[in-house]
Amino acid sequence: MTGTQETPAPPSGPRFRLAYVPGATPAKWVRIWRERRPDVPLDLVQVTAAEVPDVLRRGDADAGLVRPPVDRTYFSAIPLYTEKTVVVAPKDHLVTAADEITLADLADEIVQHPLDDVLGWEQPPGQPAFERPATTTDAIELVAAGVGLLVVPMSLARLHHRRDLTYRTVTDAPESSVVLAWPEERTTDLVEDFIGIVRGRTVNSSRGRTQAEPEKKAAEKKRQPGKKAFVKPGRIRQDGKPQSKRSANKPAKNVKGGKPRKRS
Repeated sequence: MTGTQETPAPPSGPRFRLAYVPGATPAKWVRIWRERRPDVPLDLVQVTAAEVPDVLRRGDADAGLVRPPVDRTYFSAIPLYTEKTVVVAPKDHLVTAADEITLADLADEIVQHPLDDVLGWEQPPGQPAFERPATTTDAIELVAAGVGLLVVPMSLARLHHRRDLTYRTVTDAPESSVVLAWPEERTTDLVEDFIGIVRGRTVNSSRGRTQAEPEKKAAEKKRQPGKKAFVKPGRIRQDGKPQSKRSANKPAKNVKGGKPRKRS
């Protein structure tokens, strides 16, 4: 033997790859998947909002938790949830004095508008910064440095949480939603399984595929049904009910053609 230890080969068999954009929260559905389909590993693929369409088109992921817009000529999509929009600000900023604010409260403020913004503004609020930051992460750094504010979905504010920053709900800002999207031409059995999970179907639901179905079929196959006993039909009584086997062998009373009794 040599001292070299071979690296074990990765397990073969099907895998389900789920892409997700920053701020999306797949943990609940991943947990349910691993409970119901322990035979199929689920791999999480984190991608940016701009990358996810190409990732799904190339087949680098089977489905994705993405933010609209979604190209419905190529992808199928199921809405999952909608989240509030908040403004991120330093903890000592004036906007933090209220629990909720409106876009009008930001009119005189510099508001960062990163290139990867997901809210799809027709007209961004506040005053524009000198230069648009490339990413939301860069915009957060600018806000922490005291250069303006940032309006984002609540999940992104939580994702980029810092001790020196806080956020407040913006009541009249556009909301952002998260959808499950996948290439329509590649609606596989595993995709159907995941659709059933995000739609809240139970493991015994008649819609969608579940791990319980093949197990149920296997159990039914093991049970070999016994032969049914042949029961000779008896005569029909005058009241329409079938006679028992014992009574069927006896001649009916007051019916001609019965066996005559032997005289002594």
